Amino acid sequence: MDIDKCYIEILQLVKQAGSIVNEKIYQYKNVLTKSCDVDLVTEWDQMIEKLLIDGISSRYPDHKFIGEESTAMGQKVELTNAPTWIIDPIDGTMNFVHGLPHTCISVALLINKTAEIGIVYNPILEQLFTARKGQGAFLNGAPIHVSDKKELRNSLVMIEMGTSRDSEKMEIILQNIKILITRVHGLRSFGSAALNMCMVALGGADVSFEFGIHAWDIAAGDLIVREAGGVSIDPAGKHNCKIL
Repeated sequence: MDIDKCYIEILQLVKQAGSIVNEKIYQYKNVLTKSCDVDLVTEWDQMIEKLLIDGISSRYPDHKFIGEESTAMGQKVELTNAPTWIIDPIDGTMNFVHGLPHTCISVALLINKTAEIGIVYNPILEQLFTARKGQGAFLNGAPIHVSDKKELRNSLVMIEMGTSRDSEKMEIILQNIKILITRVHGLRSFGSAALNMCMVALGGADVSFEFGIHAWDIAAGDLIVREAGGVSIDPAGKHNCKIL
């Protein structure tokens, strides 16, 4: 497979998807819920995921997919060595529903369970984050790099509450915030794991952490952060963060 050609093709599809987000973000949306009352999905999440999968499948019929919305509909999730696209059609659906412009399309290609391409596109703010394995990370074509901060007390930290309203988990999240707030420069939350990670890759934030996220939330951001010179680890401290 020609990765260069594949990269150009997926960029075109992602930009098509971005035009939908741009058009619909400030319009009325038919909103449904998934796992809970704040885990939202719209018809546009589903339409964009279909656009991306259909577009890729027409060119690469042997490729596999792990998509947020198809998984929510009951499709079995399995990561093999086959070329696999991990897709979050609208990361930050809550923001999209409310018209808050921190929302994005997140797409990653894994081959032999290793990320080769990562794309995170916020069409509202015209932020296109891209990375190829071994080729660096970019914002709108310009190279980006993580910050040089070495101490937590000098760091801006991205943190999310998540969609779970389980009382035990919420208590842990609030405890983490209470501990951190006096030990860091500040806490921020964009409502999108992919964009939070890209802020770290850009050097605008120094750390991002979240518990309970899924493969489609981090697959593209993980590669972008690492190609920007950052580190992506799981809660156990392993440096090669497992996608699944």
